[in-house]
Amino acid sequence: MPSLSRRDMIRLAILAAAGMPAPAHAEPRRLKIGITLHPYYSFVANVVGDGADIVPIVPAEANPHGYQPQPEDIKRTMSLDVLVVNGIGHDEWVFKIVEAAGRKDSLPLVWANASVALIPIGGDTGPEKVVNPHTFISTTAAIQQVYEIARRLGEIDTGAAARYRSAARDYAARIRKLRADFMQRAAGLSKAGFRAATMHAGYDYLFQELGLRIAAVVEPRHGVNPTARQFAQTLADIRAADVNVLFAEKYFGESALAETVQRETGVKVFTLSHITDGPFTADKFEVEMAENLATVERAIRAVAS
Repeated sequence: MPSLSRRDMIRLAILAAAGMPAPAHAEPRRLKIGITLHPYYSFVANVVGDGADIVPIVPAEANPHGYQPQPEDIKRTMSLDVLVVNGIGHDEWVFKIVEAAGRKDSLPLVWANASVALIPIGGDTGPEKVVNPHTFISTTAAIQQVYEIARRLGEIDTGAAARYRSAARDYAARIRKLRADFMQRAAGLSKAGFRAATMHAGYDYLFQELGLRIAAVVEPRHGVNPTARQFAQTLADIRAADVNVLFAEKYFGESALAETVQRETGVKVFTLSHITDGPFTADKFEVEMAENLATVERAIRAVAS
């Protein structure tokens, strides 16, 4: 305990003489950690437990693709101690919010993807390769982000650094088990005839770690419908590659286009979660990633049978 100054000692003596209780030592202020996407709420919640306040910058029901900042977002950002960001294309709007809140030079940022091996967006028809920002839809890249978040938060909140590291290891073990369980269930299934396409490139990291190749991508960018010429070419690619499974998005209204692909090519359609919709919860990533892995397993079984 630090020694009291003469002034503090006199103050305490006056309070005691007046029969008033001495003030208790103030509790350390809880860290306010901002997050931009649902998976980062889960990652941070499992690292810090109840030792900090987690503040989503945007509402839970907001579509993170092309989001337009609101005044309430700016107000929330003004009170943060640190902000966790994807930082590679999925939450570019947050930097406008930070600047509008006057926190550009004063708000520490945790770049969740600082240690992740990044890949380009599959199916991108642009002249330059663009980094795929969907690193949170995987188990391997998710674990890398969890460790990076724990490391950086530990640098900011040094007193809790050891606790953050321990919690990150426990959480990473649960995420790792999701993939291990999938691999065990799928071990006896033939994947020789499995040929898949996706509506957009949001699942490239997931399929890469599962060792499954994507033969075609329908949307040139997430949420951007292909032109008639692009769509015709994609249908031709799907037929040429003898694709038999199409993975569409569970949210964000891809069903009509997916139904057209199914009708034109005869593929089986399965839906995967983008993990960016619904309430912010600590278990959201685990729940929806487990559902995604179960869906991929069902698709493999459907083709194998």
